[in-house]
Amino acid sequence: MVREACKIPRGFDARHMAITQMQIIQSLGEAMRWFEREQSWDVPATELRHLCGRIGELYAALITNGQMATEVNQKGYDVVSSDGERISVKTTAKMTTGGHISFNPSTLDQVDRVIILRINTEEMQVEILLDQPIQEAIKLFGPVRKGKRTISLSKLKTKKIKPREYIKVIKEVEFDGQTIRELETGTIEVEVEGSLISPVKPVLRKIAKALNISLLNSSGNKFNTRQLGSQVIGAVSELNG
Repeated sequence: MVREACKIPRGFDARHMAITQMQIIQSLGEAMRWFEREQSWDVPATELRHLCGRIGELYAALITNGQMATEVNQKGYDVVSSDGERISVKTTAKMTTGGHISFNPSTLDQVDRVIILRINTEEMQVEILLDQPIQEAIKLFGPVRKGKRTISLSKLKTKKIKPREYIKVIKEVEFDGQTIRELETGTIEVEVEGSLISPVKPVLRKIAKALNISLLNSSGNKFNTRQLGSQVIGAVSELNG
């Protein structure tokens, strides 16, 4: 199972050529669905580092209207923004503030901007922990130890930013004054009176109970946000005919 978790679906690695924003969005959605599938197989997020990294790089390319670095294992940076900024992207799936993010000090001179992301495994969304020019980010770095410089996760604050203007809605339903949408990346959002609700899952649970939808899957495990959102959208669609 662990060996399977290290495989990336065909088409995810497009560093050798420029890809469009639409292709980045599609690849991000595929990567997130693959990550979700691995999670449903009880593969620990710690065994999905390469996939986490790919999701982070695609997300960073999306929000900066950029491109993946042109070389495989490009030293120092992973994404080049539309403004030409060389961005070092780090991605974690840790939901606690313990731990740290490591950087190679010998390649920091090739970096213009640092983006640190977290995959929220409960909401199945990408969160931005840090997005700063290297001159500002480096102030958070600790001293060189064992050949690395690190930023403690405890110094970072979660900031959810969805590059919503780029992403299409593939399903949308209305229920009791609430609009529930599934985006092409797989993200579920709920809007009430023009405002997006966060976190989404508590609202989905209330709607699910009102529609007599189970909160558990066939294995007896709780649905994550995407799975529950899909169940709710399907049920409301049937209800509306």
